[in-house]
Amino acid sequence: MTPYDLGKSSCVCRKWRYTIRNPVFWRNACLKAWQVSGMVENYKILQSKYEGSWRKMWLLRPRVRTDGLYVSRNTYIHTGVAEWKVTNPVHLVCYFRYIRFFPSGRFLYKNSSQKIKEVAKCMNFRASKADCVFKGHYTLSDDKVEAAVLYPGMRLTVLRIRLRLRGTTPGANNRMDLLSLVTSGVNDNEVGGPEEDILGVVEGWEDDETHNPDVPAVSHKRGLTPFVFVPFEEVEKSVLNLPVEKMDYYVPG
Repeated sequence: MTPYDLGKSSCVCRKWRYTIRNPVFWRNACLKAWQVSGMVENYKILQSKYEGSWRKMWLLRPRVRTDGLYVSRNTYIHTGVAEWKVTNPVHLVCYFRYIRFFPSGRFLYKNSSQKIKEVAKCMNFRASKADCVFKGHYTLSDDKVEAAVLYPGMRLTVLRIRLRLRGTTPGANNRMDLLSLVTSGVNDNEVGGPEEDILGVVEGWEDDETHNPDVPAVSHKRGLTPFVFVPFEEVEKSVLNLPVEKMDYYVPG
């Protein structure tokens, strides 16, 4: 059972509530969630910050969730073409940024106008090129996430993402603020292949730094709506599936 299933089970009766306090459940969950840190480092953090309580560590230590997708819903106004009596038409355009994290330090990224119930089906490592799902690497330091993904093509472009984790309740980790979004160019000889850790390649780069003069560094100022976490079991009924006609604006909270 996942920690979230355990939490739901604790609401059933008193016996379940006492059962889930067994530290074995929380130790396994913590070691899996922060497996990149290694067992020795996790035990040090456990003793120094969380008084030896795995459950307390699970609730209070920032972590990216891997049981669903982080979604950023963005909208903007686009001027339309004047027709008949409508002389100043405008359209409300809606698109999404999707991120799926894995405990190994890898993640998947997709930009799309498709709703979450459609995108969730292809957010895996078996996705085809037509799905436009890109692979990247990330690191987590306290509540800050550094991530990078490589866009292949004639001119290699790297997307660097900085995020800050937070939660609406303790242990939720269900929101991520998008601190910066930067695209810049990389040289072909800097990248060994699509599976290379591109985050290690761009480590230490400045926001205005590019290694290919044909691809200038751009710090994007639009489309920075905070990410909301949606568990896989809720993607079908999520309000993020609603069209703009029914939900023109969404407040992440």
